[in-house]
Amino acid sequence: MKKNILILCGAVSMLALAGCDTPAENANEAAAENLDAQADATREQADATADAMEDKADTLDTQTDGVDSAAEQKMENDAQAVRDKAEVKADAMEDKADAKD
Repeated sequence: MKKNILILCGAVSMLALAGCDTPAENANEAAAENLDAQADATREQADATADAMEDKADTLDTQTDGVDSAAEQKMENDAQAVRDKAEVKADAMEDKADAKD
């Protein structure tokens, strides 16, 4: 009986050790999580900037005819460019994070 318990305890401890990450693996995982967080922050900051640009663009067109003025359309296009640029940057960060995992 005691022999079986010792074998079982030994097997459990071996499995527990097999599941442990090395310090290097932990560092890589932390770096990957940091890059993912930076990617999220990049997207959020770009969205906030673009939203503010679009809000300002809406004030440029005082007519409610459903047609954007040239200035409003340019600012909305610029806002979309901010989003697109941030998305590319964030995707690159996530790709780099995936490579670390």
